[in-house]
Amino acid sequence: MIKWFEFTSIEAERFAKHGEVIKNVRIDHNSTITSISKVNESDVEVHYRFTINYGGFGIIKIEGMIVYQGDADNVYQTWRKSGQLPDDVATEIHTTIINNCIPEAMMLSRDLRLPPPLPLPKVEFKRGKKAVFGPEVA
Repeated sequence: MIKWFEFTSIEAERFAKHGEVIKNVRIDHNSTITSISKVNESDVEVHYRFTINYGGFGIIKIEGMIVYQGDADNVYQTWRKSGQLPDDVATEIHTTIINNCIPEAMMLSRDLRLPPPLPLPKVEFKRGKKAVFGPEVA
């Protein structure tokens, strides 16, 4: 369960010049866990980076922190050993990141005159089988 969510850094830049028409831009989304630390027996602090890359025309980068409440010891130990989260935890955390960052990125893309970062990527982790991901979600 997500106990807390916050943005700690927002960076957005348009590289295209004023008046330059942007057509057929590939929009890549990337949600990355940068670090995890154990807060107490039930909580872990997850730091993330969410990036939307407009293929050389612009970039939006949002960083922040989530407090995840659950089996903190298992989540933390799994992360330390493999650099991965349990599938159900990873799905919940990445979905939360996307659901909170996309609306913020929509406002930034409007202000910078970049295409909206749609469609929304789908997040699903399945170990043992080939993982199914939306566009560029890690």
